[in-house]
Amino acid sequence: MGLTGRITARGSELLLFAMTPPRLTVTSEQAQTIADVARDRLTRLCPDGLILYDIDDESDRNPKERPFPFLPTLDPADFRERHLTDWDTPVVVYRAVGKYSEDGLREWLDSQNADHTLTVFVGAASRHKQPTTSLVRAQELWAANRPDLPLGGVAIPERHTHRGEEHLRLLAKQEAGCSFFVTQVVYDVNAAKNLVSDYRYECDARGIEPVPILFTFSVCGSLKTLEFLAWLGVDVPRWIQNDLRHADDTLTASFEHSLGAARELIRYCRRMAVPFGINVESVSIRRAEIEASVQLAETLAGELNRSE
Repeated sequence: MGLTGRITARGSELLLFAMTPPRLTVTSEQAQTIADVARDRLTRLCPDGLILYDIDDESDRNPKERPFPFLPTLDPADFRERHLTDWDTPVVVYRAVGKYSEDGLREWLDSQNADHTLTVFVGAASRHKQPTTSLVRAQELWAANRPDLPLGGVAIPERHTHRGEEHLRLLAKQEAGCSFFVTQVVYDVNAAKNLVSDYRYECDARGIEPVPILFTFSVCGSLKTLEFLAWLGVDVPRWIQNDLRHADDTLTASFEHSLGAARELIRYCRRMAVPFGINVESVSIRRAEIEASVQLAETLAGELNRSE
């Protein structure tokens, strides 16, 4: 049973690994080398799926200076098509729909094989930004053209903390066709558990079944990365910030926190009978952080019941 079947069955505990495509400035040869190295790492990991992020400039969402400069990357669909041609595991291709025209998005949808491709639509980073295609319109295009292509949505536990309605957003996306969700990187476990709880009980109230939520975890290897997480809107609890700032080895401390948080969410989702998965992302170019991400995924793979 492939990733799509596992999502539909809602029984398997899924493991995914996520990465960003190489920078737009790399040569084709360099992009291929990056793809080959990533494939070698992932082969030993054997994830249920690979996620390729679609990076967009979010400076309109946060007026503060960005800790790391925005560097455009290759389109994830193009990177997959040109450099991961021999990767057989299903790929979840993110689409920041505001960057694409309706015709371009429709053309891409029509060209995909539903057995090997899933997608996650991401809306504009800010309500002040005028997108080329809105999230609602993108969902309409998907429904009219490729409803067989598994569609996912973004879940943001921090937004639930601040607004208390993220579970309703999930249900609206579910009604629009989403069959799974992928969270923003999780550091605040309580925020994620609050979202799971409210989502579970609202599903019960409406008489519908919850769909899988893939919780994203990532290591933080430096204090500057910690600043960047805050800029992105990720809530890192004060006690974790203090631990990372005062640790002898920030990367090791971050690894231990991510592992503990993932284990807590695994136990909670099982108790709540909410289908779930773990997504470990690697978005750094530092070798130590990349290897730590792979190690985190390998460790968490042993925690999951991935039977069909």
